[in-house]
Formats: sequence, structure tokens, C-alpha cells
Amino acid sequence: MAQKKLKVTLVKSLIGRLKNHQASVHGLGLRKINQQVLVVDTPENRGMINKASYLLKVEEV
Repeated sequence: MAQKKLKVTLVKSLIGRLKNHQASVHGLGLRKINQQVLVVDTPENRGMINKASYLLKVEEV
């Protein structure tokens, strides 16, 4: 069965943000503004997305 994927885009800068928010964004594989990654929709990834949700745009694929 195919796993549900999420397209995550970094829309705001990480400069001056809390260290654990920066770590969550890096953990998702995002480094630059407007960079997009596809991640599997797991509770772990959802937690990282929720922690730094104000920096990200998320779309279901």
C-alpha cells in the first residue's frame, strides 16, 4: 500500500528562531527558503511540522 506523502516548503528564514525549531526544519531536510521536500506522513514528521508550522507550507500529495 502506498504511503501518504506531504510536500513541505520552507517559506520563512530560520535566522533568529529557536534552536529546536531550526533542528525540526533541518530534520525534515530543508535548508533554503522556498526549498521543497517530499516526506512520508508519519507521526514523527507531523510533530516536526507542527513545531515549526509558522515557517512552513504543507500540501498533501
